[in-house]
Amino acid sequence: MRLIIQPDYERASRWTAEYIAKKITKHSKQQAGKPFVLGLPTGSSPLGTYRELINIHKEGRLSFKSVRTFNMDEYVGLAPDHPQSYHYFMMENFFNHIDIDRRHIHILNGMAADIEKECSLYEEAIASEGGIELFLGGMGSDGHIAFNEPGSSLASRTRIKHLTPETKEDNARFFNGDKTKVPDTALTVGVGTVMDAREVVIVVNGRNKARALRAVVEEGVNHMWTLSCLQMHPKAIIVCDEDSTEELKVGTVRYFKNIQHEFDKI
Repeated sequence: MRLIIQPDYERASRWTAEYIAKKITKHSKQQAGKPFVLGLPTGSSPLGTYRELINIHKEGRLSFKSVRTFNMDEYVGLAPDHPQSYHYFMMENFFNHIDIDRRHIHILNGMAADIEKECSLYEEAIASEGGIELFLGGMGSDGHIAFNEPGSSLASRTRIKHLTPETKEDNARFFNGDKTKVPDTALTVGVGTVMDAREVVIVVNGRNKARALRAVVEEGVNHMWTLSCLQMHPKAIIVCDEDSTEELKVGTVRYFKNIQHEFDKI
């Protein structure tokens, strides 16, 4: 696992977007005709990355015509046109601003009549595309990835999850600060689903994530901090700002900054 430490959220977002853009462009040149399968999150963490990707696209440096996307999660009981649904979020903040084919966008259906079937079909759809090349994600303040709350199985697959009070509190800002309006359940890819991706890139920012980042980076693999699974991934990157590193050991920060310095020289 690599830790890329940037001075602030804006530069962390820019680094992440440029990295993803290079991956897509390289893939399209080397594997013409084969789609680039991109996993995507919602929430506040990826917003800066989405803005930067949109800018790169508008500058003519990136096309999404060969990209297939799979989102991490969706609330149960919210229609796609609900302002707080993740369908709506993705359209407003990303998909409406790029040249992706709408047929290539995959988001879990929180209104599905058969939730279990919806989840199994989602896993099948990912497999039919050849698996996810790169999964972009964020991290909750309790160290969770997608809606895989503390205690989730590290081998879990796409399924329905009941949300913890802490997650509902975190997400209340999207519901006018009223956590009672946050749905109690959501559909989410599993930790195992994320780990199957050939590469995982996580954006972490803010002092409120510092405790979780320390647990994920410096402690052992633990289902109470589900993002710690990245320690077992062959190609995982956490892109973070300085604020989120406040609880890391000085030696840990220095180590990863030295690695990045040498990498940048190459």
